[in-house]
Amino acid sequence: MNAPHYTRGAALAALLPQRIVVIDGAMGTMIQRWKLTESDYRGERFKDHPKDLKGNNELLQFTRPDVIRQIHEQYLAAGADIIETNTFGATSIAQEDYDLAPLAREMNVAAARLAREAADKYATPEKPRFVAGAVGPTPRTASISPDVNDPGARNVSFDELRAAYREQAEGLLEGGCDLFLVETIFDTLNAKAALFALDELMEDTGERLPVIISGTVTDASGRILSGQTVGAFWHSVRHAKPIAIGLNCALGAALMRPYVEELSRIAGDTAISCYPNAGLPNPMSDTGFDETPDVTAGLMEEFAKSGFLNIVGGCCGTTPDHIAAIARKVSAYRPRGKADPLFTSLVAAA
Repeated sequence: MNAPHYTRGAALAALLPQRIVVIDGAMGTMIQRWKLTESDYRGERFKDHPKDLKGNNELLQFTRPDVIRQIHEQYLAAGADIIETNTFGATSIAQEDYDLAPLAREMNVAAARLAREAADKYATPEKPRFVAGAVGPTPRTASISPDVNDPGARNVSFDELRAAYREQAEGLLEGGCDLFLVETIFDTLNAKAALFALDELMEDTGERLPVIISGTVTDASGRILSGQTVGAFWHSVRHAKPIAIGLNCALGAALMRPYVEELSRIAGDTAISCYPNAGLPNPMSDTGFDETPDVTAGLMEEFAKSGFLNIVGGCCGTTPDHIAAIARKVSAYRPRGKADPLFTSLVAAA
């Protein structure tokens, strides 16, 4: 597969053949540790908003940017090469739940600028840092009926998703992201709408950014929620020519291993990413999840030793300590497929 000639993020393409690249950890569970109140989310700007806003983490780039900035910087200090914008739910579709859909684009611009400032602060010529514009799945699904009595019912259309993702991507691009991360995919049709919107945007602007695609296997069946195996998922999205394909969320590393191994085997023309949860949920834990940094890092080290990984990090329940431990462990191993034609094309594109 011939890689695109990137106008941003080209240094990431050049870095992938050299070493395993580290992406950051959780944003949502890190925010939870701050124990923010309704007033933190409202700030002055939204003090009279008619709906409850606590839990709308994307508002924090307006009302508590210090929190988001500190989380970004903690991950960068821990060794993350890539940090994700705080935009998982920053689409007009997701923000409809709070009656804040008109703010979606502004949310993305503000989030990307916060991440950009943090990344630039920590970047050096020897260790560049990258901002991934995080594109979440939205709370709606284009493939599955929300009504058990009406299998044909849908609460969102492809065109509605496409428009919402286009607006989000425009904001992320304006704010200064280096790449797009279409993540936590539970419905491939939703992901296709996002990928379509990204491709349209890049064609219209002349900007060409790397795209990472990350699906979510929801249980031991080895399928995403809309029913595809990881192999079928890969073949459904490979036309987008992602710089990496991978898995995140829902499972810890131990349960995710066979699916990452399968992707590593079948997706020969792109890199592999993996950022699992810190094991299983545990409300008695400080992070809300079972695994300590050493446990998660040990599991990811085995992935690296087995030759599965190009990009690695953490999802729900992971902290800067997890990312630091992962970075230390995987640094001893070569990235997957160092001699593959993939990397020749990536470097050429850079």
